[in-house]
Amino acid sequence: MPFPSLSPLFLLFLTPEAWSYEAPEDKQDVFARTACPAFLTFTNAAYLSGVTVELPCLCKPEQVQSVVWFFRKHLERSEDTKALTDHHGNHLLDPSQVPHSGDLRSRFSIRLFSLLIFRAGPDDAGVYICGSAHKDFFYGYDLDIQEAATLSFTNRLVSEAADGKRDKSTDLSALYHLFTSFQPWSVCDRCGVPGEQVRAGLCYIRSRFLNVRYRRANQTIVSCGSGAVPRAFGLKRSRVAVKLEVRSCHMTCPSQAPPSKLLGLMSLFGSSSASLPTGLPLYYLTHPDGQVLTLGCPGARPDMAVAWDRGDEPIYRSEHSSGAGTDLRLIIDTGHHLLFQPAQTQDSGVYYCWLYGRRAAEIHLLVYPHFGSQSLLSHPDFPAAVRTVLGSYAAMTAVFFLLMLGRAVLRHRKEQSHVD
Repeated sequence: MPFPSLSPLFLLFLTPEAWSYEAPEDKQDVFARTACPAFLTFTNAAYLSGVTVELPCLCKPEQVQSVVWFFRKHLERSEDTKALTDHHGNHLLDPSQVPHSGDLRSRFSIRLFSLLIFRAGPDDAGVYICGSAHKDFFYGYDLDIQEAATLSFTNRLVSEAADGKRDKSTDLSALYHLFTSFQPWSVCDRCGVPGEQVRAGLCYIRSRFLNVRYRRANQTIVSCGSGAVPRAFGLKRSRVAVKLEVRSCHMTCPSQAPPSKLLGLMSLFGSSSASLPTGLPLYYLTHPDGQVLTLGCPGARPDMAVAWDRGDEPIYRSEHSSGAGTDLRLIIDTGHHLLFQPAQTQDSGVYYCWLYGRRAAEIHLLVYPHFGSQSLLSHPDFPAAVRTVLGSYAAMTAVFFLLMLGRAVLRHRKEQSHVD
């Protein structure tokens, strides 16, 4: 009698690996491994103005389920510390609805215990503390927001020769030294077409007389706007050398996977390239004209290389930056946002943003006329609209009279044929 064939599933259960499998243990909470400091100190963090700043709460007790962030200015007293959230949960905010300029409470959000400040400005500098509703403080930051005073466009050969050189330090006194610390050049923000690279130079100070609460052990360097700098130094922001440098670049695009059979069939049956799926996240945005509009690239961070295109036309920082011209209505700010000041109806179109040399998002923008604050007669498009309406009415009237005239002629001929 032949034996029945064994199924592959039955043979799989006979292997020793199937019987020796153990379920993975739950990962330990990261906050359970990180102890909060017994003496609250403030970690120095410096950013360029206009970027989105993320301050993570690096430690908290396990039993604390929600955190409250506190804020005060550097020169304010500890009694002036105020809470940025209520004591019942997080203050959530949609970044797309954040104005380009506004108070701190309208530009922050808490996500996974981290504080996000959208389009931070120099007025947002200060001390930020992660704590609880009972005013238990866990972790603190000394945030310095510096505004780039100069925007320079350098030649690639000159910038490569100067990469290894440190910026000249300013020996103002024996108590401290000022210098500009440059970040590494970003990667080319586009591929296949000419692109740009950006690097920021922030102001830092070296001194042995920094406030012990605003620095770590054996730390003698902090940013110039830090609270660790003694007031007796008389350091003013006008003496801070903050720079933003841009240079041109060109990078070849990485090899892409061969097109799928679906795309081949679509092209075979006559589908145009515009109807083919691009794989990019698609966003639709409407905005009234005459108001400031800020477009941000989804997923962008301060250290990422971001570029913008309108259709197939690149928008370069060398042509659309606050340092490139005086009367520019469309600029790319230091936070990599595309800023319309103000937006107009002719700005409607399709915009693409790049991250790390690849297109990351497609934004369809529609700027519609806004008649809320101005008279309809004073709108610049009103005369053209009146001419279009009157011309259409005159054309329809002429066609109507021609039809009536033709009908009368035909009736008259019929009557004459009956008489004959």
